[in-house]
Amino acid sequence: MRQDLHPARPHALPEKANDVIQAVVDRGGIPGASIAISTANGSTFAGAYGHRDLVTGAPATPETSYLWFSLTKVVTATAVRMLNDEGLLGLDDPAADHVPGLRRTRPAPTVRQLLNHTAGFSNPIPIRWVRADTAQDSPTEDLLGRLLAKHGRPKHPIGGPVHYSNLGYLILGAVIETVAGEPFPSFVRNAILQPLGLDRTDFVHTRPDLAATGYVKAPRLAEPLLRAVLPEGVVGPRVEGRLALNPFTVLGPSYGGLIGPATDAIRFAAMHLNDGELDGARILRPETAVDMRHISAHGRTRDVAHGWFASADHRGARHPYVEHLGAGGGFYNAMRIYPDAGIGIVLMTNTTQAYDHHQLFSQLRDIWTHATSTGSDPT
Repeated sequence: MRQDLHPARPHALPEKANDVIQAVVDRGGIPGASIAISTANGSTFAGAYGHRDLVTGAPATPETSYLWFSLTKVVTATAVRMLNDEGLLGLDDPAADHVPGLRRTRPAPTVRQLLNHTAGFSNPIPIRWVRADTAQDSPTEDLLGRLLAKHGRPKHPIGGPVHYSNLGYLILGAVIETVAGEPFPSFVRNAILQPLGLDRTDFVHTRPDLAATGYVKAPRLAEPLLRAVLPEGVVGPRVEGRLALNPFTVLGPSYGGLIGPATDAIRFAAMHLNDGELDGARILRPETAVDMRHISAHGRTRDVAHGWFASADHRGARHPYVEHLGAGGGFYNAMRIYPDAGIGIVLMTNTTQAYDHHQLFSQLRDIWTHATSTGSDPT
């Protein structure tokens, strides 16, 4: 594993790309945004808009750090498939074989079904699965054990339609820990983050000075409710009609715990775009990376692969892209790859409000595809 990677500084975004991104930021009232794009020839482009913090006026930069939330699920799925590549874990193993606290049912939910959200588990609202960075140290909470005691029996038909579940990916984290013989965060650091040179991404804030402040747009009447619902110390001051969130971490690392910049996230996306390898670091077998993008289950709103998914709204004979969103308190992110076009895009923002990332990503793909087809330089 290579641990001495020093990625080249990304190129500035071309004017056409800047214009379409700025329009989305303006329309969505997004406080701050960072974007990174990887192209078929290995080039990386990056840019930033607005502010990472509205009080200090600190600008967002390509290196600004955001909570990834569910973008982490693609990393978790990658870790599972790595262990499968090594012959240590079977995709059709009953998950209960590796998670002692998981109830045994018939039929038994498998690792493969956890990956594509067909294991039947419910999706408990994760609003309190966070902890303020200023909270006093306390014994590690058995979040998964508490959730399994209440939600451990599948709620939906096992092997049936997709039912998206954060709990399912918490269970996958426990599977990884059992098989790898080390804590989930440690395995991800050693097996994925370090080899790919993602040295500014972790499950804690490694660079608090570069961290984006998360913002929730809410009326004043909703403020007492949010302060009551979220753990103590998370909700900060009111700024420009938004509630600022103080720095916090996610208690369930395998469903959404990573924190880092778009310039790191795009390297992870580029590894998948390059069929499991980046700059000499081989993370997955080529056929495994391709299989992870294969849509294997369908739902009302999502068609799902392993970690990746595509919107059912854009369903066709063959999906031109796979993606994952990462939304939670104060942040809304998207990671998408277009395998045939050789383009990957990561957009991270410090707003909880959704925005039209699909139209934006389609426009950005078209800009680079046109440049490639005409032999011109997109810059």
